[in-house]
Amino acid sequence: MAASSNAEQTHLQDMEEGDAGMEERDGDSDEGEEEGMGVDVSEDEEDNSSEDEKENEAEIQRLEEQLSINAFDYNCHVDLIKLLKQEGELVRLRKAREKMSELFPLTEEIWLDWLKDEIRLTEEEPNREKVYELFETAVNDYICPEIWLEFAQYSIGGMGSPGGMDKVRSIFERAVTAVGLHMTKGQTVWEAYREFENAILSTVQPPPGRIPTREEQELLKTQIERIHTLFRRQLAVPLMDMEATYAEYEEWSEHGVAETVIHQYKKALEQLAKYKSYEDALMAAEPPKLAEYQSYIDFELKEGDPARIQITFERTLAENCLVPDMWGKYTTYLDRQLKIKDMVLSSHERAVRNCPWTMGLWRSYLLALERHGADHQTVSDVFEKALNAGFIQATDYVEIWQSYLDYLRRRVDFSKESSKELEELRGAFSRSLDYMKQDVEERFGESGDSSCIIMQIWARIEALHCKNIQKARELWDSIMTKGNAKYANMWLEYYNLERSYGDPVHCRKALHRAVQCTSDYPEHVSEVLLTFERVEGSLEDWDVAVQKTETRLNRINAQRAKAAEKEANVARQEEERADQRRRTKAEKKGQKKVPKGTRAGEKRKAEQDDHHKEWNNGSEPGTKRHRGNGDQTAEEHMETGLFGKKAPPGSKRPPPGYKGAAAAAQKQSSNDDDKPELRNDNSSVFISNLAYTLEEPEAKLRTLFETCGPIEQVRPVFASKGAFKGYGYVQFESTVCVAEALKLDRREVEGRPMFVSPCVDKNKNPDFKVFKYNNSMEKQKIFISGLPFSCTKEQLEEICKGHGTIKDIRLVTYRSGKPKGLAYVEFADEAQASHAVLKMDGMCVEDNKISVAISNPPRRNTMDNAGSSRLAVDVPRQVFGSRGRGRTQLSLLPRSLHRQSGPGGKAENGAAAAENAAGETKPLSNSDFAKMLLSK
Repeated sequence: MAASSNAEQTHLQDMEEGDAGMEERDGDSDEGEEEGMGVDVSEDEEDNSSEDEKENEAEIQRLEEQLSINAFDYNCHVDLIKLLKQEGELVRLRKAREKMSELFPLTEEIWLDWLKDEIRLTEEEPNREKVYELFETAVNDYICPEIWLEFAQYSIGGMGSPGGMDKVRSIFERAVTAVGLHMTKGQTVWEAYREFENAILSTVQPPPGRIPTREEQELLKTQIERIHTLFRRQLAVPLMDMEATYAEYEEWSEHGVAETVIHQYKKALEQLAKYKSYEDALMAAEPPKLAEYQSYIDFELKEGDPARIQITFERTLAENCLVPDMWGKYTTYLDRQLKIKDMVLSSHERAVRNCPWTMGLWRSYLLALERHGADHQTVSDVFEKALNAGFIQATDYVEIWQSYLDYLRRRVDFSKESSKELEELRGAFSRSLDYMKQDVEERFGESGDSSCIIMQIWARIEALHCKNIQKARELWDSIMTKGNAKYANMWLEYYNLERSYGDPVHCRKALHRAVQCTSDYPEHVSEVLLTFERVEGSLEDWDVAVQKTETRLNRINAQRAKAAEKEANVARQEEERADQRRRTKAEKKGQKKVPKGTRAGEKRKAEQDDHHKEWNNGSEPGTKRHRGNGDQTAEEHMETGLFGKKAPPGSKRPPPGYKGAAAAAQKQSSNDDDKPELRNDNSSVFISNLAYTLEEPEAKLRTLFETCGPIEQVRPVFASKGAFKGYGYVQFESTVCVAEALKLDRREVEGRPMFVSPCVDKNKNPDFKVFKYNNSMEKQKIFISGLPFSCTKEQLEEICKGHGTIKDIRLVTYRSGKPKGLAYVEFADEAQASHAVLKMDGMCVEDNKISVAISNPPRRNTMDNAGSSRLAVDVPRQVFGSRGRGRTQLSLLPRSLHRQSGPGGKAENGAAAAENAAGETKPLSNSDFAKMLLSK
C-alpha cells in the first residue's frame, strides 16, 4: 500500500522468501514435464526419438500451412499448440498461442498451461509486466475462479516492489468482485484473500514478551479490522458450505460475532435455500446443462439482483460459450439494464470472438460501440472484422452492411452541402454494392439483396437529405434493370419517391412504364395511373392512360386465359394417367382371381380329387365325422385336414406351429378381413419391412403396440404355405391410438427398421405417399455423409451435442437395416446448425473424414409417377402385383418357356428369363402350349 509503515515493509522479504520456496517446489514438481519438453534429454534418447521428431516437425509444418489458409480452424490451433509444447519449441509455442488468442477466447486449461509456462520463463527477468498483461487478457475471456487464484498468487511474489502490497489487494478485490458470488467456487477466492491477510497479520505482530510500539499497535489494529471486514463480507454472500465459514469466524473473533453480522448471515442462508434447488439441478445434469442454466437465469431475472444475474450468465457462458442465443440474451440485458460501458463493450467483444459466424452479435456490437461513443476508427475496424467472419448466408452480409451504413448516415451533418462524412457515406454505399456483386455472389451464387434494399435507401437519402433527385432516379433505373421491373410494388415505391421529391412529369412517366412492365398486379398499377390522371392530368392525358391500361389489361387477360387452358390440359392429362393407373391395378387384381382353364389346371384339379378319394377310402372305421365348422374342435380340424377330409391311416398329427396351421389361420383371417364390420382403416396402421423369419408375428406386434392403446386385432399376412410375408395390420379400438403408433416408425425389430404408416386404400388413393420429401432448405438441420457404418445414434449425439441443443437424429439405412453412412441431425435453431457445419465439416470419425452441410434435399422429379405409368402401359413387360414381384412368388409358365429355342442359347435365371419370355412380340396360342408340353 502507498502509506504502508516501515514495520510492515520489513516483513515483506520473509513472505517473498516463503513464496520463492513454494515456486521452487512447484519447479521440482514440474521437473518431469521439463524433461518431456526436451530440457534434459540424454544422447541415447535423442537418437531413439529422432524419427518421431521428424514426424512431429512435418505435422507442425502441415498445421501451420493449414492455418495460413484458414486461420479460423479452431481444432488446428489446438493440435499445433500441443505438438509445439511436446517438442519444447517455446518461442514458436508462444507465437502460436498469441495467434489463437487473437482469434478465439481460450479455454481455462489452455490459459493455465500458457500462464505456468510464461511464469517459468520470466522467473529470471527483472520485470513481471508481461505476465501481468497475459493474466489481464486471461481473466477477460471467461469468469474463471482458478485463473483469478493463479493471478493473485503470482502477484504475491511481487510484493517487495514499490506498491506491491496495494497491487495484491487490488487483484484480490477484483477477484471477489468477479467470482465472489459464484455459489460453488467463490468460497475459495474469499478464503485465499483471508489467508493472505492472516499472513500479513502474522508478520506485523511483535515477538512474544516485547511491548509493541504505538505505530505497531495501530498497524495491528488496522490489519485485524481488515480480516473482520472480509469475514463480514463473505458471510453476507450466499455460498455453499458457508456454515463452516461462520464457525471459523466464531473461533477467530475474540469478542464474538456482532448481531448485525448474525442477521446478514441468516439472511444469506435464506437466500441459499432458494438457490439450492437450482444448484442441485446443475450438479445432477449432464453438460451442456443449457435448460438448467436457463431456468436459473429466469429465476435471477425475477429476483432482479444485477450482480447475481451477471454471475449466473457468466457461469452459463463458461459452459455454453458457443451458443449465440445465450450471448445475445446476455448482451441485451447489459445494453438495456446495466449500461456500464466497459462491461457492455467487453461482453460484446467476447460474444463475437466466441460465435463469429453469427451476424446478429456483430450488429449488436456495432450499435453498442456507437451507443457508448466509441471513436470512428474502432467502429470501422469492428465492421471490417465482421466482413471477414464468414457468415453462412448472403442475407447476413446485406444486414451487416445496412447496420454500418446506418451508422455512417447518422454521422453526417446534412445541413452542409458537402462534408467528409457525406463523401464517406456515398463511398460506403458504392463499396457495398460492389461487395455484394463480387464477393457475396461469387460465394453464394446470389447477392442476398434481390429487392435492392441498399440502393433504395441510398436513393431515398439522396432525394430527402441531399436534394439530389437526379441521383435517386439513376439509382432506381439501376434497380429496375436488375429484374425488378415486373413487380408492381417496386414501381409504386419509385412512384412514391417521385411523388414526394420529384415532379408530376416524372410521376406520369414512372406509372406509364409500370403499366407496360408489371406482370404480377397490373390491375393495381393501372388503377394508380388512372387515379393520378384524375387528380393531375388533362383530358388528353386521361385518354392516353385509358388506352394504355386497356391495351395492357387485354393482353394480360389473354395470356392468363392461355395459361389457364394449358394448366387445365395438364390437370386433365394427370387425371387420365391416374385413371389409367387405377385401371391397370384393377386388371392385375382381376388376373389373379380368374380361374385357370388350361389343361394344366384341369390336371391339377383331377389329381386333387383323386387324392381326396384316396383319403376317404382309406379311413378307418369308427373315425369321428366332423360336426361342421361351427362345432369342430381344433384337434378334429387338424385330424380331418384342411379340405374337410379325414387324414389317411398312419398320418401323424402335425406339431404345434406347423405351417399348415398358419395357413389355416391365414385363411380364417382373410375371411375376417372380408367382413367390413371387422375392419376399420381409420383406426389401423400398416406394418412392413419385418423379417420373414419373425417368430409368432401376431404376439410380437401386439407386444410392440400395446403401449399405444387398446388393440382390436392384429392381422399378420402369411403366404399360401404359411410363411410370414413380413407385413401386416394392427387395428386399435380408437383412432386416437394411431398417432401414437406412427411414432414407432423405423423402430428396430430384430435388426431391421420397422415401417409404420397409415392404413390407406391405394385403389382409392393411388398417389398417397407416407413419407413426403422436403424439397427446400432446412436451415436448422444438417446432413452428414461419410460416417463409418459402425457409428450409432448415441455416438453421433455425443459428437454433435457440443454444438447446440439436438432435437432429433436420424441415421439413414437400407430396408434391411444396414447403414448407408448418412445421417440427419436437427438442432434447436439455424444458428446452432450453422455452427455445427463450421466445426464438424472435414472432421474424422473413426478414420472416416465426414462431410457436413445444411440439409438441402434435391427437388423430386415430378415426372417420375407419370413415367412409371407410361412404362406400365406402353412397354411390354411382365405384370407384377401392386407391391412388385415378391421373393416367394412362383412363375406359372411351363419350364419349356424358360429356355431359348435357338441352338447354343444359354438359359437365363430369375426375373431376366421371365422378362425375356414376357417380352416376345408374338403371343403363344393354346395349341402352341400343347405342342410344347407333348414334345416333353
